[in-house]
Amino acid sequence: MKPEEADRFASSAVAYIHIPFCSAVCPYCDFAVVAGRDDLASRYVEALCAEIERAEPWIPLDAVYFGGGTPSHVDPGLLARILDTLAARHGIATDAEVTLEANPEDFSLDRAVRLRESGFNRVSFGAQSFDRAVLVALGRRHDGNQVETSVVSAGAAGFDNISIDLIYGTPGATHESWIESLRRVTAIGPQHVSCYALTVEPGTPLGREVRAGAPAPDPDRQADHYEIADRALTEAGYRRYEVSNWARPGTECRYNMTVWAQGEYEAYGNGAHGFRQGRRYRNHRRLDAYIARVESGDSPRAGDDAVVGWDAEIDRLFVGLRRTVGVAEGPGTEALLTSDNGKSLLEAEVIRGENGRVVVTKPLLTDAVQRSVLGLSAPNVMVASDA
Repeated sequence: MKPEEADRFASSAVAYIHIPFCSAVCPYCDFAVVAGRDDLASRYVEALCAEIERAEPWIPLDAVYFGGGTPSHVDPGLLARILDTLAARHGIATDAEVTLEANPEDFSLDRAVRLRESGFNRVSFGAQSFDRAVLVALGRRHDGNQVETSVVSAGAAGFDNISIDLIYGTPGATHESWIESLRRVTAIGPQHVSCYALTVEPGTPLGREVRAGAPAPDPDRQADHYEIADRALTEAGYRRYEVSNWARPGTECRYNMTVWAQGEYEAYGNGAHGFRQGRRYRNHRRLDAYIARVESGDSPRAGDDAVVGWDAEIDRLFVGLRRTVGVAEGPGTEALLTSDNGKSLLEAEVIRGENGRVVVTKPLLTDAVQRSVLGLSAPNVMVASDA
């Protein structure tokens, strides 16, 4: 993807829909999710639709992303109700990308057909691994064969844009099992692949286990697995367009590209985060609190923060430098390249400035670049203009 194509996503209009319901909560998950509360699904969807109906009308949406949780765990009729409400309030572009996340064990052909008829045209499967031992360690409830069956069902139902997520660096995972997972993914041939390092979040079952002495992910092994993934996927015809995402040309995730381009996005549901009109906002995380507030006529917002002036410039670099195309030059890139940390990053060839842009050349060090960005001070001219 060319830089100008990626930057155009800054003007896109997209929306995130949070579906918190799961059949079980994975031990590494730190999202706003619940298990064993399917009895609340209809009530939650009604509250979510009420939140949408109270929003200020916007322009037709270029992309809609249903995340979670496990959207595929919920009846497709309820998800269709949400899409209909979005269309009535904002409009959905005729060529919009409409994604839902899915677990392989939830995705039958009948369900796939109903979802496709409801308006979904992209599905992202949480495969995570094809190694049974790794799947057990991650608390997953499927096996590799179910991933393959789910992709076949999606294709038969008319989904022509399919993504598969993998997790690398699980303690106990070997180079061989990771290579085999990548081999099976490329043999399946989805349009898009995401590879994420296993992260230990405080407060999760995995976090408590590691604190009690269980093995933690090894950073060096994770780095090795990342490089193995990049080579394997590149050789299979995919192109990395963001730190953790590879796609066949033209199938990059529009929703994510909008977020990384600092575009605006609405967000609905418990724990959802959005960005509109220079403000980032977040909804109440607890499911019962979210439903109660909406049903009582109150806003589900838990807070918001202004992102203007220098803060907006830092935000532009923070999200934009994740992309392989990097960011266009501006006050933030000038401050970065002339800072002590920036000079060190340039000397080490971690970042590069050329053709009016700054890019990260070593994606494994993106976090270090972002830390340097967050430590930048505003130029005097911007401090004066903000005052």
